[in-house]
Amino acid sequence: MPDPSQSQDAPHLLDTAEGRRLRACAQEGWHRWGPYLSERQWGTVREDYSPGGTAWDYLPHDHARSRAYRWGEDGIAGFSDDRQLWCLALALWNEHDPIIKERMFGLTNGEGNHGEDVKELYYFLDGTPTHSYMRMLYKYPHAAFPYADLVAENGRRKGRNLPEYELIDTGIFSENRYFDVTVEYAKAGPDDILMRVTVVNRGPEAASLQVLPQLWSRNTWSWRESAARPLLRLAEEAMVEATRASRPTLLFRPLQAAEFLFCENETNAQRLFGWGEAHHPKDAINDDVVAGSRSRINPLKEGTKCAALSRHGIAGGGTLVLRYRLSPDRQALDAASFDRIVADRLSEADAFYAVLQRDMGDPDARLVQRQALAGMLWSKQFYHFDVRRWLAGDPGQPEPAESRRHGRNSDWEHLNNADIVSMPDTWEYPWYAAWDLAFHCVTFALIDPNFAKGQLILLTREWYMHPNGQLPAYEWAFGDVNPPVHAWAALRVYQMDQALTGRADRAFLERVFHKLMLNFTWWVNRKDAQGRNIFQGGFLGLDNIGIFDRSAALPTGGYINQSDGTAWMAMYTLNLMRIALELASEDNVYEDIATKFFEHFLYIAQAMTNIGGCGIGLWDETDEFFYDVLNLPDGRMLPLRIRSLVGLIPLCAVEVLDVNLAGRFPGFARRADWMLRNRSDLAALVSRWNEPGKGERLLLALLRRHRMKALLTRMLDETEFLSDHGLRALSKVHAEKPFRLDWNGAEFVVDYEPGESTSSVFGGNSNWRGPVWMPINYLLIESLHRFGSFYGTDTRFECPTGSGHYLTLPEVADELARRLTRLFLRGPDGRRPVLGANDQLQKDPAFRDHVPFHEYFHGDTGAGLGAGHQTGWSGLVALLLFPDLQARIRPPPYAER
Repeated sequence: MPDPSQSQDAPHLLDTAEGRRLRACAQEGWHRWGPYLSERQWGTVREDYSPGGTAWDYLPHDHARSRAYRWGEDGIAGFSDDRQLWCLALALWNEHDPIIKERMFGLTNGEGNHGEDVKELYYFLDGTPTHSYMRMLYKYPHAAFPYADLVAENGRRKGRNLPEYELIDTGIFSENRYFDVTVEYAKAGPDDILMRVTVVNRGPEAASLQVLPQLWSRNTWSWRESAARPLLRLAEEAMVEATRASRPTLLFRPLQAAEFLFCENETNAQRLFGWGEAHHPKDAINDDVVAGSRSRINPLKEGTKCAALSRHGIAGGGTLVLRYRLSPDRQALDAASFDRIVADRLSEADAFYAVLQRDMGDPDARLVQRQALAGMLWSKQFYHFDVRRWLAGDPGQPEPAESRRHGRNSDWEHLNNADIVSMPDTWEYPWYAAWDLAFHCVTFALIDPNFAKGQLILLTREWYMHPNGQLPAYEWAFGDVNPPVHAWAALRVYQMDQALTGRADRAFLERVFHKLMLNFTWWVNRKDAQGRNIFQGGFLGLDNIGIFDRSAALPTGGYINQSDGTAWMAMYTLNLMRIALELASEDNVYEDIATKFFEHFLYIAQAMTNIGGCGIGLWDETDEFFYDVLNLPDGRMLPLRIRSLVGLIPLCAVEVLDVNLAGRFPGFARRADWMLRNRSDLAALVSRWNEPGKGERLLLALLRRHRMKALLTRMLDETEFLSDHGLRALSKVHAEKPFRLDWNGAEFVVDYEPGESTSSVFGGNSNWRGPVWMPINYLLIESLHRFGSFYGTDTRFECPTGSGHYLTLPEVADELARRLTRLFLRGPDGRRPVLGANDQLQKDPAFRDHVPFHEYFHGDTGAGLGAGHQTGWSGLVALLLFPDLQARIRPPPYAER
């Protein structure tokens, strides 16, 4: 049978059945339901009402089954409407656990060996942009889940040079004594949700399992007086009616025998606090199933939470299929019709990805890309947080401590979010982060550019962006500073959308551009206090890459002039200049704005070479590398000679312009010419931008050829940055030669740590000191392509350094991409580096093709580290897997239009 992905006459992506749904999405409501339920609401800032801001302690996992959440909900394989008013998720009980499994378990920041960490095995396997079809897999042990063992053993390993103790390390999956639980959602219509649960007993013997999908309403009535309460009630023997004001009535029914259990989505204050009388509280279903506490559930068969319970004995190797429907349609479906709809949605998903992947010949690459995109789709979450209400407290509830009015996020009272947002992941980071989201959007633009555009606009809306122009970083501290990559993402999404649809969405670009100018002004005013075009942005997402915590007061006093912070701003100016020129192609008013950003870029380039006119710059002539510079209170400037990504990020500040600039943008060209003739000191600092290159193009960059070559020599050196799986965050040279600084009797050290931290510095979270990070690698690959479009095939660089093998810059970029994709692809030995050393993960057919997308990767082995499902930015591999990516995602350049 021919491979559909190789069909030469495949339709356009948007002409598939799923593509047509995407086009009609806004009108027909196909986005109204989706996987918008988080996997962790407990332990989050928005649920924290403690005096000291101790979110992990205030609402721990043990409380989650008994306490009603204020701002959201969580569940396994969850599905909800886009306001999270009705929630559907899976719960399970193996008849050995002390509690039913209705949410993912993990360690808090204080319990984890190296920070918070989910301790479950689950995989997002498939999905479509409209969520017409979604599939995930959860692996549930036969034996009692080892909650205490995971906490205790990771506690013993804390602060030591030992790997995380994971669920698979406990031996609970030995002899395959577990259930593979696959959950599929298929839409028969925009509001007609089919849920199919397929359970395979992987073990050698029969095992018991109780399956109880739960339907409930987010608690919207306990926090304000006279709020209407929704209702779930047993309407017929095998059907629950779900009603709430101003919403259509829904019917929830299993297609097989089930017992319905009902309770209220309300707190069990008696269990948690020792007061009050619990009338059918949130944990009543758990207590009924596990302990037989029949008195806890509502005998009237109604409430705001229900479960459809069925009990099963599954033979060894046996399979169980269960079907459920949530729909406004009263007409029943039989199993055959149900399965036919699911099969149709899966077939349409296959057709959609066949078009997307038609140029990808490797079936393993197609599998990895599809799972990466599935992880992105499953990580779209409903995020609700009204900071002003959170600070003040709710009517009828205990008043928050006075300290919170002046504590975390107290200067973000305007922030009032209730939207579907792309999250980094749904357990470790079940909240949005500004720079993470920018990377997400570039990947999303492959399959749903309208969603990508909407997300970029969302973060600049008045209820997100601070009145001063700052973008919110993340809920732990909205005022922290993330790298300013929003403009880069907006430009890429605009280009990718145009390449896919054939239309340039100038309205989107103009809308986001105006808001980003406010953000740029905030950066200039707040992070360049001396007005010298050298920036002090804080940790900038690279938490501990330097010797000091760059978000805190320095032990030395003074401040740090940041090589990466300044380079990010140089990149920002070029991104905004390029957007302004795009807009100027139809409105010449934008030429003036483009000129402003062009000049600002030159001033930043000058400052990086000569800080404050004192002859000291961020570029070190001896080492031929960029370093942060510590400015001491007595006026001394001390370069911090740590070779890290901080010194490579200046490569990202590059833009190529077409030679017909004067014809297209005469005002911009005149001002640029004036600058060149009258400020030759500025023009000489950048990469000879006025000399035509390949294809008669012009180059703007922080690096002249000599400096670029010097940086690339180190970057492509396998004894420094270049690993088999991408670029390390820190040069391996620091393994033998750590950077040390003695200050007032204290020694500060940075050494190469290819995996997790081996010390308690920065909370035991020194993960930017050696591992491979996908987003920075991706930006550097893009930058090499842009440099290559200027220098052409005549300029070659040794890759790897010392190998005698020379490549053009696009070829170097492709080599880096190949190394990064090796993280996930099966090698000649059949192993995927991301899966690490565990043979069961690597060799067992039930594991080896389920690919996790980690937060970062071991700098020597490529093993996945950090958050295990952070497809958010590691999903960028979906782009890197395309052959000839640059040609695929970009529209023709100006000169060829």
